[in-house]
Amino acid sequence: MSEGDAIPEFSKTKAGEGHDVSLTNLSAFASGPGIRSGAEVAAIIAVAVVIIGGIELALRLFNVPHYIMPGPSAIAYALYDEFPLIAPHLGYTLVELVSGFSIGAIIGLVMAAVITQFPFAEKIVAPYILILVTTPMLALVPLLILRFGFGYTPRIIAVALAAGPMVMINAATGFRRVDSAKIALARSYGASTLQIFWRIRAPMALPMILVGLMIGAIFGLLTAVGAEMVGGGFGLGNRLTTYSSMIQMPQFFAVVLILSTLGILIYVLFFLIGKKWASWEA
Repeated sequence: MSEGDAIPEFSKTKAGEGHDVSLTNLSAFASGPGIRSGAEVAAIIAVAVVIIGGIELALRLFNVPHYIMPGPSAIAYALYDEFPLIAPHLGYTLVELVSGFSIGAIIGLVMAAVITQFPFAEKIVAPYILILVTTPMLALVPLLILRFGFGYTPRIIAVALAAGPMVMINAATGFRRVDSAKIALARSYGASTLQIFWRIRAPMALPMILVGLMIGAIFGLLTAVGAEMVGGGFGLGNRLTTYSSMIQMPQFFAVVLILSTLGILIYVLFFLIGKKWASWEA
């Protein structure tokens, strides 16, 4: 291809110019919450203090036993005291999540690329994807345990099956939402299908891809914990089952707090990635 026939570069809007804040569009990540003023930060902290302090005070005033509902102070102490015992189980859960999510995300991205380039493949694959999306993966965990035992394998498979379709659906949506005028212009310059995919479709679909990865990671975390609760002797889900059966509710809620923190970290991670690499609107 001669220099005069080179594929033109398409301009992108600058970060922060978009106004759509829907969680189904990465502009919510790309534009971000912005730099908060001191008054906003103080208001957020004040609300948190009021809520936590109010719960603590109400539980103490009504003498609610810890085995029914522990106070925030009891949960904080349990988290500090039990964390050395919980930490290894946190590591097991992270191994399952990262392994299963990586497998599911790769397969989901490949499938999204295939079905958007070959519509006939979508007609074949779509019914099976629909089954995976609508079937609770936890329902398959006992079957996977019977086949693969109580180790990592059934949990990783369950996480991959939960994350993969979410990544595929969002990525495919992003690949299809590319402006047809850009594709037509690229074809007029002699661009091949592969060049159009890598230089136009993939970059323009990046916001939706990151949203799919975020949703897939959250679904994977929920599936990993559920699978640990169904069977096996390790993982945060196993700790939830153990603490609830022993009516150790401060420790139970300490594990719930850890899981909530993991979910927030997943959101923050993809927010930062989106802000760095996709801070524009397609």
